[in-house]
Amino acid sequence: MLPGQTLNQNDFLKLLVAQLSAQDPMNPVSNTDFAAQMAQFSTLQATQTMQKNLAGLEASQAVLQANSLLGRTVQVQSATGATESGVVSAVTFQAGTPSLTVNGQSYNLSSVLSVSLPQP
Repeated sequence: MLPGQTLNQNDFLKLLVAQLSAQDPMNPVSNTDFAAQMAQFSTLQATQTMQKNLAGLEASQAVLQANSLLGRTVQVQSATGATESGVVSAVTFQAGTPSLTVNGQSYNLSSVLSVSLPQP
């Protein structure tokens, strides 16, 4: 198996069949051991699915949060540590991550220090 690849249910079943066909007939593996292995695999698969779903939810939340800042005055911290205040004029996406445009400069969503409504 290549690095980064994961086992799926078909792979598990192939391993299970191989284990059954290669077991010692005088000392077979118990059914409870197989059931426990299957339960562990199912739990792992459910956890991986939940992790992917949470990552998608987190990305969607960041998009909604960034879009809600359009037209609002924000105070942001630059990479050098300086703070700047201005109106969010655009939201762009780079590799699925939202960036805010404030005073012509692009900032990560995490660099926002405060948000306020624009002054009339």
